[in-house]
Amino acid sequence: MISKQTIDRVFETARVEEVIGEFVQLKKAGSNFKGLSPFTDEKSPSFMVSPVKQIWKDFSTGKGGTAVSFLMEHEHYSYPEAIKYLAKKYNIEIEETEQSDEQKQQLNERESMFVVSKFAAEYFHDLMLNTQQGKAIGLSYFKERGFRDDIIKKFDLGYCKDEWDNFTKAALKKGYDIKYLASTGLTIVKENKQFDRFKGRVLFPIHSMSGRILGFGGRILTNDKKAAKYLNSPESDIYHKSKILYGIFQAKERNCQRRQLFFSRRLYGCNFVSSIWNRKCSCFFRDGIDLRSNSISKKVNAKHYSAF
Repeated sequence: MISKQTIDRVFETARVEEVIGEFVQLKKAGSNFKGLSPFTDEKSPSFMVSPVKQIWKDFSTGKGGTAVSFLMEHEHYSYPEAIKYLAKKYNIEIEETEQSDEQKQQLNERESMFVVSKFAAEYFHDLMLNTQQGKAIGLSYFKERGFRDDIIKKFDLGYCKDEWDNFTKAALKKGYDIKYLASTGLTIVKENKQFDRFKGRVLFPIHSMSGRILGFGGRILTNDKKAAKYLNSPESDIYHKSKILYGIFQAKERNCQRRQLFFSRRLYGCNFVSSIWNRKCSCFFRDGIDLRSNSISKKVNAKHYSAF
């Protein structure tokens, strides 16, 4: 359990306007800041942030609170996850006290899924860039479709070998638990057999707004008619398709040059993704929610356009 001293230090140090400003476009309004609600589809700003009181209030929903509560509402963090996020942001050392077995299990279950997902993204990315098979198959696929090296790196694109359990064996050898490989959908477990879900596919890691790996999308590169051409991670405790837009993390950092977002209903529109990103002035999102909503556009203060 995180110590009371650490929690107090986080609350004393974290600036609500700085934290929320990473997710919502805020404008000065007297002694406060205001912006469009990230929780509703509104046209007039009713979302207020008070640097003096260190609180926020969303008048369109009635929600409000501190920087911690905002992260819990917006990023769906647990309380400990929100504290750790802020501690990392403000370089605060985390002191922990002894946890009960139940507390350890609740915290470790979700965090372990994030850890194994991060390992998977790094493994697939490294395999594609630094192995002969990865370069010949995975990397060449992206290169042929106009992906520059910086785009490949920015999106953590990768490749999974066309072998039944190459990734699973590597993960188990590194000490990762099969339980979390299965719960994230990276490994399919049937009776006593274990299979890589994304074998023989190029991989598109799906990031949260704050950059954590939530899941993957994979496109097969063979002509196997029995296998699905496109495959996504299943719903899990950390991945909820209806709440996620592919590319939102990268677009959030990029949109400052020109306020435009480009939506596509297909995660795998490779030519579309690369052409939009290459323009240096636009952003790409995958349609994970209803495109009629402007809520995502508000998060990065941009107009959006749809492509099908």
